[in-house]
Amino acid sequence: MKSINPKVYAERCLRDEAQALLDLIPQLDDSFDKVVELMHRCSGHVVVTGVGKSGHVGAKIAATLASTGTPAFYLNALDALHGDLGMIQDDDILLMISNSGNTDELLRITASLEGRHIPTISMTGASDSLLAQHSDYHILCGIAREACPLNLAPTASTTAAMAMGDALACALMEIRNFKAKDFAQFHPGGTLGRKLLVKVKDVMYTDNLPIVPPSMRLSDALMIMSSGKLGLGVVIDGDNILGIITDGDIRRAVEGARENFINISVSEVMTRTPKTISPEAKLTTIQQMFRNHKIHSLLVVDHGKLVGIVDYFAIMN
Repeated sequence: MKSINPKVYAERCLRDEAQALLDLIPQLDDSFDKVVELMHRCSGHVVVTGVGKSGHVGAKIAATLASTGTPAFYLNALDALHGDLGMIQDDDILLMISNSGNTDELLRITASLEGRHIPTISMTGASDSLLAQHSDYHILCGIAREACPLNLAPTASTTAAMAMGDALACALMEIRNFKAKDFAQFHPGGTLGRKLLVKVKDVMYTDNLPIVPPSMRLSDALMIMSSGKLGLGVVIDGDNILGIITDGDIRRAVEGARENFINISVSEVMTRTPKTISPEAKLTTIQQMFRNHKIHSLLVVDHGKLVGIVDYFAIMN
């Protein structure tokens, strides 16, 4: 049994696949522009199909297009030949994925659609393939070799096709002026949806807010801060927010004053003009402020009045 170093083979595989992606750049031509324009003008769906590994790639491309503003769905090529071609409507376009460009099932689908005048696009690794010659548009995704040590298993070729699909989606996003708010509409669940849809008012603390007057002694303020369990107190005089006092402020005051600590007032150690945020701000804005200012809490203010507090650790969890 020969001795192997898995890391060496992993690096070789990754380098081969990375090179395959770089090799796609000079293959981009006017056909890519025409396909993007066709997809942009499409009033129906981009129907994506393929067989085997190319089918898996096609499913991912369809999902990416659909989630970034281009209506699309994946059609299993074998099912298409047994009745599901009826899913393709006259205002749709068909994108076929095949590295060889000679996949029998896709050629048969192309032949079946000839009388319906549905635009067909092939994405293959050979411009002289049958599929490239019999489709209306062709996108070349040629690779030098597969990353597989046998040069057999679809590896670099599937990576290249998937990346080209991403390139189509990204180009269409730019043309459509697709924004984060649009993306959020298609991703209401999970981490992505939470970042884009959740607002400050959805995650802020509103109960038992630790409010202290500026004249209060630190020893008394500490009791209120402890009950609030946020490690801070908001210094308010009437309806006016004057500042914020944290556990760190009190610790430094104790270290500096020692026996006179009990006589120090909140106003002497508070941080003036604390960072605030609107209850309507998005979660992404909160996270950015935490990072930019290196703070752990934000005061939520609406029309000049304190309505809540946002805690860094609660947001991160």
